[in-house]
Amino acid sequence: MSVRANFVQNHYAFSPNPWFIATFFFGQVMFQIAWIHKLFAFDPIGYHKLGSTPRADSAPDAGVNANTCTSSDDEEGVRVALAYAPVYALGSFCIAGWLLFWLRNDFVASQILVTVNTFAQLFAVARLPLLTPKSSTIMRLTHVVAITFAGIGVLDLIDNGGVVLRYRAPPSILVQGITYTLFPVATAASTPFFGAILLYDLFAIFVGQYDVSDAEQWSARVGWTALATGGIVGVKALLSWRKKTGVRT
Repeated sequence: MSVRANFVQNHYAFSPNPWFIATFFFGQVMFQIAWIHKLFAFDPIGYHKLGSTPRADSAPDAGVNANTCTSSDDEEGVRVALAYAPVYALGSFCIAGWLLFWLRNDFVASQILVTVNTFAQLFAVARLPLLTPKSSTIMRLTHVVAITFAGIGVLDLIDNGGVVLRYRAPPSILVQGITYTLFPVATAASTPFFGAILLYDLFAIFVGQYDVSDAEQWSARVGWTALATGGIVGVKALLSWRKKTGVRT
C-alpha cells in the first residue's frame, strides 16, 4: 500500500496507473520463475560442460541425468539463457535498488538504476537470436523474460524521468510529438511481442493520465497513439504468422 501511495503522490506527465505496474510485475515474475526452473531442470547437478556427458558419479541415480540437453536446439537455448543470466541479475539488482530509492524519494538515484537496467535489457534483447519454429522452450522463455524486462524498463525510464524533472502534464508540444512518433516507430522496428509491451506501456500512461487536470488532450492523444501502435502490432503479428506458416495472399 505504501508503494501505491508513493506512486500517487509522485504522479507526473508520464506516470502510468499504478495497477498496471503491479499487474505486469506479477505476470513477469511468473515467467521468470518458469525460466529459472527450466534452466536448472536441464542440469540440477551442474558442473559439466554443455555438450558433454556428465560424470556417472555426479548423477543422483544410475549415473544418468535425464534432464540434460537432449538436442542441439536445447543446448543453444541453454547457452543463450546463460549468456542472458548476468543481465537478468543486473536488472533484478537495479529494480530492487530502484524501489528502495523510490520509497525514500531519492529519485535521482532511482533514475540512475532504471537507466542502467533499461539500456542493459535493450542491448540484451537486440543480441537475442531470432526465434524459429524449432526453438526450444528455454529459448522462448529467455525471449519472454528479456523482452518483458526491457519493455517495462522503457516505462520505468520515462516515468521516473518525469518524476525527477517534476514534469507535469501536459508535456510541451515537442515532447508530445516525440512521444506520438517514437512509440509507433519503435514498434514498427521491433518484434510483435516487444511491440505489444510498448503498447501496454502506452495504455498504462493513457489510463494514468486520464483524470489528470488540464491533461485531457494529452491523455486522448496518447490513447490514439496506443490505437495506432496496436494496429502496427497486429499487422506485424499477421505478417509474422504468414511467414512462419508459409501462407501467401
